[in-house]
Amino acid sequence: MRPVIVMIDVPQPPEQVYDFLDVMAHHERFTNHYLTDWRYSGPGRGIGSCATVTAALGGTKADVTIKVVEADAPRRIMERNVSAAGRRVAHGIYTVEPLQAGGSHVSFTYTWVLAPLADRLLAPVVRAMMRRANRTAMRRLAAELDNYVSAAGS
Repeated sequence: MRPVIVMIDVPQPPEQVYDFLDVMAHHERFTNHYLTDWRYSGPGRGIGSCATVTAALGGTKADVTIKVVEADAPRRIMERNVSAAGRRVAHGIYTVEPLQAGGSHVSFTYTWVLAPLADRLLAPVVRAMMRRANRTAMRRLAAELDNYVSAAGS
């Protein structure tokens, strides 16, 4: 299956964006429209931080374990997602790049490593649902970054 890529430009510098994304619990704030019931394990940030969530997309629910497996501050975070009893494995990669005029370009790439037959047969529908959910997440991320930076400055 082809990856799903979504992106947004935000006014915060890469270091602030990365600092926010590095904390696993912060992801709940911008993805809880489709990822719920967050349960955390491991360190709160960085490689090894982990959450198990319930993903609700397309009328189905599945538990997903999300674990940070690579981190390159302030530029990149790679998560490994496992669900469907190990039949669905994917990588979610956040990339943060500085914009010439200031701020950051944030992209999220969701790439399937292994997908159940049903996902592969319905790939255009599955990809469209993931794209829509993750576009919403990027818009919500921008709003959460504004709140995070405002609260840090208080």
